[in-house]
Amino acid sequence: MSGPFDPLREQLATAAEAFAGDGILPGMVDDVERALAEELEIFPVCHHSPASALAMVRRLREKQPKVIYLELCEDLRPVLDELVNCRLPVALQAFATEIEGFPPEWAPLSVIAPITEASAEYQAIAYALETPGVEIVLVDRSVDHVFQWEPRERGDDKVVDTVGVEIGDLRPRFAELEEHLLHHGKVRHWSEWWDQYVEQPLSGADYDTYRQVMVLIGSLFRRLRPHGNEVDEDRERYMWTRMREHLAATGADPSTCLYVCGAFHAASPVMGEHLDITPRSETRWLYGLIPSSHSQIESQFGLAPGSVSIASATWDKSVQRTGVTPFQLGSKRKGRAKPPAAPQPVTDRLSGFLRQPPSLDSFDEAELLGWCVDIVRLARRNGYQSSTADAIAVYETSILLAGMRNRKRPTPYDFQDAAVTCIEKDVVPGRRDVRRLCEIMLGGDRIGQVGYDSLPPLARDILDRLAPLGLDLQKRTLSRALMNLDANPELVPCSDLLWMLRYLLPEGAVKPIMGSRVLGERSIQESWDLWLGKHQRDLIELGYEGVTVEQVLEQRLRTAAWDQKATAAKVLAAVEDSILFLGSRRFTDELGARAVELLSAERTVDDAPEVLRRIRRLLAYYRSAGNGLPGWCQAFVTTGYAHYCTLLPTAFIDEESGVRQVGAMLGFLFSMESLALSLGCDRAQLELAVQQSHPEVPAKVALLWTAKFQLGLLSMAGLRALADDLLDNPLVVPSVPLYVSGFVQALESAPVLTSFVVEVLSNAFGRLPDDVLIPWLPQLITALRNEAPELVPSLVREAGRTFPGTLAAVDAWVPPWSAQAAPPSATPVVAGPVSDLLAAHPAATDAVAAVLGCTGEWRQGGDDDGAAAGHPEVASLLAAHPETAGAVAALL
Repeated sequence: MSGPFDPLREQLATAAEAFAGDGILPGMVDDVERALAEELEIFPVCHHSPASALAMVRRLREKQPKVIYLELCEDLRPVLDELVNCRLPVALQAFATEIEGFPPEWAPLSVIAPITEASAEYQAIAYALETPGVEIVLVDRSVDHVFQWEPRERGDDKVVDTVGVEIGDLRPRFAELEEHLLHHGKVRHWSEWWDQYVEQPLSGADYDTYRQVMVLIGSLFRRLRPHGNEVDEDRERYMWTRMREHLAATGADPSTCLYVCGAFHAASPVMGEHLDITPRSETRWLYGLIPSSHSQIESQFGLAPGSVSIASATWDKSVQRTGVTPFQLGSKRKGRAKPPAAPQPVTDRLSGFLRQPPSLDSFDEAELLGWCVDIVRLARRNGYQSSTADAIAVYETSILLAGMRNRKRPTPYDFQDAAVTCIEKDVVPGRRDVRRLCEIMLGGDRIGQVGYDSLPPLARDILDRLAPLGLDLQKRTLSRALMNLDANPELVPCSDLLWMLRYLLPEGAVKPIMGSRVLGERSIQESWDLWLGKHQRDLIELGYEGVTVEQVLEQRLRTAAWDQKATAAKVLAAVEDSILFLGSRRFTDELGARAVELLSAERTVDDAPEVLRRIRRLLAYYRSAGNGLPGWCQAFVTTGYAHYCTLLPTAFIDEESGVRQVGAMLGFLFSMESLALSLGCDRAQLELAVQQSHPEVPAKVALLWTAKFQLGLLSMAGLRALADDLLDNPLVVPSVPLYVSGFVQALESAPVLTSFVVEVLSNAFGRLPDDVLIPWLPQLITALRNEAPELVPSLVREAGRTFPGTLAAVDAWVPPWSAQAAPPSATPVVAGPVSDLLAAHPAATDAVAAVLGCTGEWRQGGDDDGAAAGHPEVASLLAAHPETAGAVAALL
């Protein structure tokens, strides 16, 4: 018995024998015939295709199906009802942060399915949701099965990106065919080829022709890739299994149903086969809607820039030209529905369609003229020196390019190329080039928006809590919020929420212009730039993490603190954030205990500088609060004191421990010493650690000297002698900048040594010859910049206090550390109340002498030559500053 496609099959078989000698072309006819013979009507589509959308609208109004099966993840069905509150394009999303049954490195998991108005699936969804008695059933794999079917043989360093799902992903599956089509079609990219050779011919075709051509194209792409279709065939078995189950459960008549799928799947050879579907994993999926845009869709699915905008413009024009009324959510159809048309017998429409010459559409001169005028006007607004002559040139060039590409009518792509050639030339004066201006003019990067009612609870809660600001935060333009928190205390909760959002959302969503939030301080006035409408997607995805902002913030801090790579420094940062944003003493204490635990377990000192900086700030905050130190703070100080004492000898000789880290360790030990000792620590542990340290690196050697000085194991005179020996030894002089770096690092723990470091540098510049000094100056500057940039300002201030302020005073200036003692015969006699005071209280004088490095015994009275009683250096000091002694005497 002959079939309706036998003549076409014979023609293609003859062509196949002449050109290829295989059965690809006749097999394509078999695929078409099999798809059309299926009792359940298959509607093949291509995503973002105006021709598919037009054919869908016509078929829905003609057939009026009762059930629509749609190729989309089955568990996204509840989200479809929320599309009525949205402005397209938007994307259906499934999101999971805590995963079960998948590799941990894959987290978080995300699946999105973008929806545009110029798409067949939106027309089907709108028809089903707006027409009483019509059911829409999603039949593709669940989002959980999407990741179940992902290959597991991935390296540990790889993760699964967001998976995009679209109906009708119709393009060649290998580069060779696509390159061949683009070359012979005289086009630059796939989107342009599809528009020229499929979209335009099918826009005016009847439904049967459209359906057969789409299945034929899907069959071609399947058969040109004979291997690698296993996953697609399993998907098709999955969808047919779900449809058979639904038909059996509801008793629906297949003739009243419509199966909407990509043309690739419409030519499936496994049509109607069964698949044993595995259960879903324990992963908890969250579902919602997020705003999308034309540019995001193009980027995600590898489409040419501007192609989705051009498709949208083509859709609007086609609707006006054909008079077809598309389906839209939120606009219920009124009036009596027409009875569905009786089914027509299948006939061969392909033979005539393939034999006819390319359609010569009437030349739409008015449209092209409008484009040319509009692009010149838009170019002038963006800085181009365009004129009417450029508009004429674009018009003529568009026609020329269309003729060179065998097109009767210039397409938007021809117009784009002509505009770039005639207007842009070689300079782009502004931020947008001419190609981008063409995309804007033809439709622009349309951005969708999710309505308030379809937002997750957290996003709605944020908008409600920010309502006292009196701003429309859902608009996409920038808003400025001004808050006087003293005059309007009701705005304080808004301020608290904005600071939390600044922490949680990407940069730019909320930006403080005036005001700050640090420990122990609160702003009186604040100014904010708010752009929540533009970052609506981030706001929605934040809602997948919890119900309130406080809950999400606590979860993030907790996750960071208990992460496998967490360190004590990172947890201290979390402690600080919890104080600033949450104010929960219980949660802060929990994080603090975690910081103590991590500090005691660390075996390196890489984070010592950050640990010191953060714990100092936290201690200052708690002391200023007046409530006493919490238990975890005390434990952190005692644990850190013992921990760093234990690691100090190793850090001094470890090459991987830098001088900055060792300096921070000593800063912690000496700056926290009084508190640690009051909490029960033993100073002997620190003394023993310093005695056991034997560094060889110059900077660490200098640090060790300063540590011994602070412990009283080395006097100031001894420290000066060691520094002088460095300058006197020609073998060591090249390393002096490194020693200076160590001395500067010591200021972290001993700020009193600032004057000593100034003295060392002054002596170096005064004693070293230029041929020695100049070569190591760059090394000195580099060492200070790399190792202690924040400590250099204190040196500069000390130098400013030490050195004379005028040039005239330089010649008479005597450094305070180099004042020479007068000869014994010239030593003045110091008598009177001052000498009596010094003799009555020798302990104070002995302490000052120890600091100055002086030694000697007390003498009573003078000697034979009239020398003053006491140490000659002390007498010389008093003689050099008689006004001080006179002032003390006056007080007495």
